[in-house]
Amino acid sequence: MAKRKVKRSAPKRKSGVRKTRFQSAAKPPKDAVTLVVICKAREGQELMLEAELKALVGPTRREAGCITYDLHRGADTPGAFLLHEIWASRDAHKLHTQTPHFLRWSANRDAIVASIDSAFWKRFL
Repeated sequence: MAKRKVKRSAPKRKSGVRKTRFQSAAKPPKDAVTLVVICKAREGQELMLEAELKALVGPTRREAGCITYDLHRGADTPGAFLLHEIWASRDAHKLHTQTPHFLRWSANRDAIVASIDSAFWKRFL
């Protein structure tokens, strides 16, 4: 007689333990803002900038007001990085700028960044 394979289900999670990320098909909160940041590394500082930006991702994604926090590398421009951030509100982003990981980044930024441009956006459709 052949053995039946037992399907194992994924472990059940407690309700509310894991924060769900914003899905593009869903409407964001009314006060949500998108922040787009483009950084270019100083010559010779590309790896350092990459490491500093990667270090921001984990702790920032765990912040209560963070909906999306994605880091992109320039496909055609070495040393260029783009952060695509969605925050529940401008106040949530302001709180982010007071966190230890953001303050550490701010203290090191000038030594490794040649240019940085950022703009807030509001979804209207």
